[in-house]
Amino acid sequence: MEFQARRDRAIELLEQSGIECSSYAPPLMRLLWRCGVQVRPPHFMGFAAAALLSGSWFAAGWGLVMWVGFWSRHDTEMHSALISACGAGLFFGLSMAGHYAHQRRKHDLPSWESLAQPASALSR
Repeated sequence: MEFQARRDRAIELLEQSGIECSSYAPPLMRLLWRCGVQVRPPHFMGFAAAALLSGSWFAAGWGLVMWVGFWSRHDTEMHSALISACGAGLFFGLSMAGHYAHQRRKHDLPSWESLAQPASALSR
């Protein structure tokens, strides 16, 4: 089964589970999908992949906002700003990966690999 069909099946299961759309298809995911990037919905990623994706984008965005809005005006050194942004990204990424893993277990979602099977073969 190709990626698109597997992703559509995953989104269907996430919708049925009652998980908020903003959680399983956040703006970053929708942007990546529109650009043709084949990235799994966050609930179907591994812990490390979810942490890395969530944390890196948060670190970049938060670091840029903090640099423009605060750090550059207060003579913060670049390496201090980078360390702070990376620390914030690490914390955010680990938190989001934990959140996705918790929801995956709570809603008894199947593995990504099992989505290649017909919908009737999934145990629900």
